[in-house]
Amino acid sequence: MLDHGAPPRTPPTESVPAVRDSLSTRLMRRKPVELLVAEGGQGEGGTLRRSLGLWQLTMISIGATLGTGIFVVLGEAVPKAGPAVTLSFVIAGLTALFSALSYAELAGTIPVAGSSYSYAYATLGEFVAWVCGWCLILEYGVSVAAVAVGWGQYLNELLDGTIGVTIPAALSAPPGDGGIFNLPALIVVLLAMVVLLGGARESARANTIMVMVKIAALLLFCAIGVKGFQSGNYEHFMPLGMAGVSAAGATLFFSYIGFDAASTAGEEAKNAQRDLPRAIMLSLVIVTALYVLVAAVAVGARPWKQFNDTEATLAAIMKDVTGQTFWATLLAAGAVIAIASVVLTVLYGQTRILFAMSRDGLVPKAFSKVHARTGAPRVNTVIVSLFCGVLAAAIPLGQLADATSIGTLFAFALVNIAVIVLRRTRPDMPRSFRVPLSPLLPVLGFAFCVWMMGSLSLITWIVFGVWMAVGLVVYFCYGMRRSRLARTEPGAASTAAPAEAQK
Repeated sequence: MLDHGAPPRTPPTESVPAVRDSLSTRLMRRKPVELLVAEGGQGEGGTLRRSLGLWQLTMISIGATLGTGIFVVLGEAVPKAGPAVTLSFVIAGLTALFSALSYAELAGTIPVAGSSYSYAYATLGEFVAWVCGWCLILEYGVSVAAVAVGWGQYLNELLDGTIGVTIPAALSAPPGDGGIFNLPALIVVLLAMVVLLGGARESARANTIMVMVKIAALLLFCAIGVKGFQSGNYEHFMPLGMAGVSAAGATLFFSYIGFDAASTAGEEAKNAQRDLPRAIMLSLVIVTALYVLVAAVAVGARPWKQFNDTEATLAAIMKDVTGQTFWATLLAAGAVIAIASVVLTVLYGQTRILFAMSRDGLVPKAFSKVHARTGAPRVNTVIVSLFCGVLAAAIPLGQLADATSIGTLFAFALVNIAVIVLRRTRPDMPRSFRVPLSPLLPVLGFAFCVWMMGSLSLITWIVFGVWMAVGLVVYFCYGMRRSRLARTEPGAASTAAPAEAQK
């Protein structure tokens, strides 16, 4: 029986908007830029060490980028675009350039280890930051495995040219590519792990040496390969149309993911605000020029229809041009070092992103534990290395490369949005680098990323969708509840964003 004398009760349906607002607030809570910067270097039980200058940061970006597209993916891209693969490299590089400008501005403004994950956390909210971080895990972790897969091809060419033996196919290729277990891929990841456990400074030194070797190897290829250049190989420049150029460009964008590796070193750079933007832009210019040059020589020396992922390595082209095994063996040695450098630096970036996510509480604390003596996140490095090593040993290269490209493009698209948002919400914040013609160039960067994502295959989108679905489950079941912002005083995190927006 109703009591007409009592105050009317609020209908249950009126509480729905409150619940909805509460969930919305939790998803959109932003981490103030000042807090992100203040936490720089801090981990569980220790701190990261600031020991990297402009030279080391540039070498990290070049090390993570240069070699992947040329030494590994070129054989998959040429059949899609024909001789116009050089144009595909330019398009992929242009797409990367727009995003690199945005990365440079944010890296100089928010010099922290989380790269685009941290930028999204400060501008677009925790949920978008999680999505971005989850894409970065796909981008970095899977690309380590993809590059490691290609390392075995060049190792076999080196072994064949020096001692006349090769690793059996059963132990040098993953299932689906004629093998059982890709042992070389696992080995190169474990070697990179050992170097990383020594600390950032030691890793940077090793990487610098390897980068110089692979630049020399690529210039050697151009100097010798141009002798076999035949203009007839360019007679039908775009045989598969612009669609083929676009498809190859989307695949080759995998080759540019490393330029943002310097941004993951934000908490280990001596002068991050000055050096990070410079390192990002300088490395991208050097890498793009070398990619286009080497691709042009490679296609000129071998008809495009004879390219495939196993027989069109640069060492094989060198052998065809010279008719000798010496130069091919020398180039194979350079490729072995070059690809090892990519594995090392990309693995480094992956560990630093997980370090930042762990510090924010979105993934377990083990990923932010820092060893007191070396200043390296040891547990993080071991876990990531073992995961990537097993992935590399068991999954074919092509599937890995495309999966990496879509995760990269998604993260880059968010970075372009983040620049625009931070310009509007914090216009007076000091910036050591500013994107010219903003917001036009960030908008173009976003549009290019979306366009290239649309060029990827349906199976790649399905894999991406499954990956994101798993990420949402992990976030709502773990990350959202354990977030450090969720454990601050009520209103602390939610008031930070409006306060920033009013400035």
